[in-house]
Amino acid sequence: MTRGLIIAAPASGSGKTAITLSLLALLKQRGIAVSSAKVGPDYIDPAFHQAATGRPCFNLDSWAMPPETLRGLLAEAAQDADLTVIEGVMGLFDGAEIGPGGAGGSTADLALMFDLPVVLVMNVKGQGATAGAVLAGLARHRPGVRIAGVIFNQVGGAVHRQILAAAADELGIPVLGCLPRLPALAMPERHLGLKQAAEITDIAAFLAEAAVAIAPHIDLARFQSVATPIAAGSGLSALGIPPLGQRIAVARDVAFAFAYPAQLEAWRRQGAALTFFSPLADQAPEQAADAVFLPGGYPELHAGKLAANAVYQDGLRAAAARGAVIYGECGGYMVLGERLTDAGGVAHRMAGLLPVATSFAQPKLHLGYRHARLMEAGPLGTQGAAYAGHEFHYASIERETGDATLFQAKDARGNALAAMGRRNGRVMGSFLHLISAA
Repeated sequence: MTRGLIIAAPASGSGKTAITLSLLALLKQRGIAVSSAKVGPDYIDPAFHQAATGRPCFNLDSWAMPPETLRGLLAEAAQDADLTVIEGVMGLFDGAEIGPGGAGGSTADLALMFDLPVVLVMNVKGQGATAGAVLAGLARHRPGVRIAGVIFNQVGGAVHRQILAAAADELGIPVLGCLPRLPALAMPERHLGLKQAAEITDIAAFLAEAAVAIAPHIDLARFQSVATPIAAGSGLSALGIPPLGQRIAVARDVAFAFAYPAQLEAWRRQGAALTFFSPLADQAPEQAADAVFLPGGYPELHAGKLAANAVYQDGLRAAAARGAVIYGECGGYMVLGERLTDAGGVAHRMAGLLPVATSFAQPKLHLGYRHARLMEAGPLGTQGAAYAGHEFHYASIERETGDATLFQAKDARGNALAAMGRRNGRVMGSFLHLISAA
C-alpha cells in the first residue's frame, strides 16, 4: 500500500517548495517510486513536481473540492507509488472561510481529512531555542494534526544545530534534517510566484544538483519512515468544468500553462479528445476542434508576439466563426479581448472576440477564492450552475462593455462582488479559474 506524508511550514517563504522538490528528486535518484500532490490552487509548483518525479501532480483543494473528489485525486496520485509526498500551501493552518468543499483549504484541513502525518519545514535563520516554542505551538494548536518530524532550514553552525535538536527532542519530534544555506536550492521568481519549470533551460540538471546538495543534510530513511498508509479512493472523478466539446484544442506554452492536469484527464475520461497548440509558436487550434480552451498564464509578458502571430489570431477567429466553443480563463480571457496593455504601457491588439480591454501597466493584486454562478445556460452548465474557483492576477480591466456577463460572484466570505467575465455567443471567459462544481 502506498504511504504518504505532507510537507508544511509555519509560513510562506520557509523554503517548503525548494526542499520538497529536492526531496522528490533525491527519492527518485535513490530508486523510490515517488509521486506527489500540491495543496491548494497552484499551477506553477505542480509543474516542478512533475519534472522531479516524472508523474502528473494533482492539486488537492479542500476549500473548493468535495471529499469524494479529493479522495479520488489522492488515490490517483498514489497509484503505483511507494511514497506520495504532498506539498502544503502557505502556513500550516492558513486557509479561508469554510468553502463548498466543507473545509477551509488549509494544509491542516487536508492532514485531518486523510489522517496523514505532517513534516514541518522551519526557517530558523536568526532563531535558536525560540524555534522550539514555535514548534510546540504548531504541534498543539489543532488536535489531530500530527507533527511527525521537522526539517530545520537556514541552520548555522554546530552550536545552532545542537540548540535546535534539543528543542525538538524535548517535544518528542524527530529532526529529519538540518539544512545550511544551500545556493543550489535557490529558485527564480516573478510576479505570480516562481518562474515556470518549462522556462528553466535545464530543469533536470537543476533538480539533480538540488538533490545532491540536500542529501548530506537529510535523514532520508527516517523521512520515509514517518509516512503512513493512504486510504484507498475511488479514482479520478469529474471536476469543475464539463467537457467543452468532443474535440478540445488546448493552448499550451509558457504563456498559457495554467491548466490543471486533473481537469484535462477528467475530460479525456469523459470521452473528449484533446489536442494542443502553441499561440507563441503561431499555431492555430486544429480545424476539427469543436471547442478551444485558453488557460491562464503570462500573456502579459508576450503581448507583442501574440499580437503579431497572425496564424494563431486568425485561427481563433475562424474557430469562433464556425461556432466552436471558446473559453478563456484569466490570461486566456485577456487574449480574447480587444487589446492588452503591457508593463511598458504599449497596447497590443488581441483577438477581439470579447468586448474587453485589459492592462498590466499598473500591476494590482487580485487574489482569493470565489463562489460563482452562471448567469445563463451554456457550455459551462445550466443557468445558476455553481462553481468554486480562484482568482490570482495582477492585470486589471480597463474596459468591459455589454451586458452579457458570465458569472455572478462572491468572495470566500460570501460578500457580493461585481459580475465577472463576458459572453459573446459561444465565446466566453473571465479572470476566474474554475476548480470544482459546487
